[in-house]
Amino acid sequence: MAKPTKEERKANIMLQALKLFSKEGFYSTTIPDIAKALNMSVGNLYNYFKSKDILAKEIIKYISAYLGSELRKINDENISAREKIDKIVRVYFKTAQEQPEMIEYFLRVYLANREVFKNGCEGMICVSDFVTEIMIFFEEGVRSGELRDQDFFSAFGLFMGYLGGMVFLYGEEVLPEKLDFYISDISRNIYSALKSDEN
Repeated sequence: MAKPTKEERKANIMLQALKLFSKEGFYSTTIPDIAKALNMSVGNLYNYFKSKDILAKEIIKYISAYLGSELRKINDENISAREKIDKIVRVYFKTAQEQPEMIEYFLRVYLANREVFKNGCEGMICVSDFVTEIMIFFEEGVRSGELRDQDFFSAFGLFMGYLGGMVFLYGEEVLPEKLDFYISDISRNIYSALKSDEN
């Protein structure tokens, strides 16, 4: 069996830290906790990430790159904005169900501990892969005449607020049904809020 590369080891550390940060909280999880879960020495872990804050920033970039790549596939399809909304909702909900630690990290670590991300992750820098694909989706929808031309942040807040809210309720086990049950209604509601007056 081939020895894992440095990048593969870094990815493994991030995935383990992601699980611990999402479950136990950022401040409750220590570097020794992460090292122990990986059966690795603390000193060796520091060879890959010099601090917990640096590790936290790399994780949010990793999540953004993952979601961004999934959205890029959707943006590359020759389908309507209405169909793209449905697929974006499906991808986000699928991630929340199959890799809940990713969305949990975004909601409970990245958004809730902004002081950790203030140096080097200001604004949307560390989530730019994901945000760029959402921006492309909006721009193409407006260009085609299917979506209303409006301030990006108003549209982005509506879209992500809806998805984040539903995933939060799902994580809190408040929803009476699985997330898939809500895809059609949520997609329709988001489209209704974003569509141009001609549609």
